[in-house]
This record gives sequence, C-alpha cells and structure tokens, in this order.
Amino acid sequence: MLKPLAAAEKIHAILLSGGSAFGLDSSGGVMQYLEECKIGFNAGGFIVPLVCQSCLFDLTVADGKTRPDKNMSYQACVNSEKNNYSDGNHGAGTGATVGKMRGMENCMKSGLGSYAVQIGEIKAGAVVVLNSLGDIFDWKNGKKIAGVRNVETDEIIYGGLGGFVWNTTLAVFMTNAKFSKSKLCKISDMAHDGLARSIRPVHTSSDGDSVYSVSLGEIEADVDVIGCLAADVISEAIIRAVYSCESLYGYPAAKDIHE
Repeated sequence: MLKPLAAAEKIHAILLSGGSAFGLDSSGGVMQYLEECKIGFNAGGFIVPLVCQSCLFDLTVADGKTRPDKNMSYQACVNSEKNNYSDGNHGAGTGATVGKMRGMENCMKSGLGSYAVQIGEIKAGAVVVLNSLGDIFDWKNGKKIAGVRNVETDEIIYGGLGGFVWNTTLAVFMTNAKFSKSKLCKISDMAHDGLARSIRPVHTSSDGDSVYSVSLGEIEADVDVIGCLAADVISEAIIRAVYSCESLYGYPAAKDIHE
C-alpha cells in the first residue's frame, strides 16, 4: 500500500508491535476500532481501514509465549483517547533490547522513544522502537550510551559476532508537510541516516530495520530539508528510548548503569 504505484492514496493507521510474526494478530484490534469510528476506505458500503504493521523480534525476552493480540491492540486504541502515550517500557517497547552482539546475556534494556520539533510552520516528530543488534551512541558527541556491556564495539564486530539473535528497530516519522508517496519514500531513505549514526552496527542481516514516513498536513516544504529533519528527530528519539526505559527481565537500563 505504501509503494508509489499502489492504488491506495492513504493509509489509516500504522501499528508497531512485539511478538515477531505472532504479533500480526494485533492488527485486527486496530481495524475493529477504526471501523467502529467509521475511519477507513469506503468499499461498497463497507468501511475498510488500511493498516500497515511491523513487528519486532522479542521472543527471546521473558516469556516468548506472551504476545500482543487483537484484544490488546483494541484496548490500546481506546486508551489513546486519553492521550496516555509514554516513552519507555510500553507497547512495542516492552520487550525491546540493544547490544546483542554477545548474546542476550550481555545486552541492555531499551524501549519506546519519541521526539518532535517545530520550525516555523513545519512540525516533525518520530516514534522509535529501539531493538537492535548493535550498540547505541549519542549522535551529537559519539558517546556510547547503551549496548554490550564492558566490551568495545569494534572488538566484537571485527572479532566475529556472538550468538544468533534476530532484531528489529522500527520508526515512524510524521510531518505536517505535504508530500506524495514517492517523496515520502525519499524521506524514509534519508531518515535511515538517523539509525546509521546512532546504532552500530546497523542494517545487518540480523536486523529488520524499517522506517515509515507519513504526511499529515498541507504545508509546503522541501523534501531534502524534511529528510534531514527526519534523521535528526529519529536520532533524538533513539536517545529517549535508551534513557526513558527501566531495567526489566534482568536486563539493565542505561540510567541505572550510568547513575
């Protein structure tokens, strides 16, 4: 649906979840909620919500049999009416971890992070679920803020990676600038720079990194300017995903170690 050649002119929701492929069951709850709200594509008198979903791999964290389902996602939609969003160990961020190059026993807790800015009329923001194989760095000073403990990243990368672990970092970039689907694809390409300067290594064969870019307004703007802005807010959201979470399931959080 997101490809420029696809017939759909818009989508109605993006769902980020845990549970790997098992988490796909949760899209039904979002569709149910949107149908009840009469939000969707009119198909011969039926309202069909168009929902895009990506699931991160967190089955190796805590109980791998506990997965998001239709009832949970429906309730999440209802709860959102109260503006209850929080960064940290919430939603898809519940099972998120980083720095798994030496296996799960040496990684750290991460979670959900967000960041938004306004420059003149332009508004831009990002939500990131940080669940990476690689270590995390502050993009402004290059300092490592989370990842494999007590080992330098380069020693692991060039010395051979550790145990087999799947990972997925997911991001949604949102702006009130008006763009076509083809230009939003370009913005997503540039937005991946935010992942590349904050996560090392990134985009490996064990990572399923994905960035969605969505246009929510009618403000005219330059695609390259917004693409640069997308990378910036994603990098900032990654920092917040690191520092907003709490230690959980035996995995330490950055703020507990640094304090």
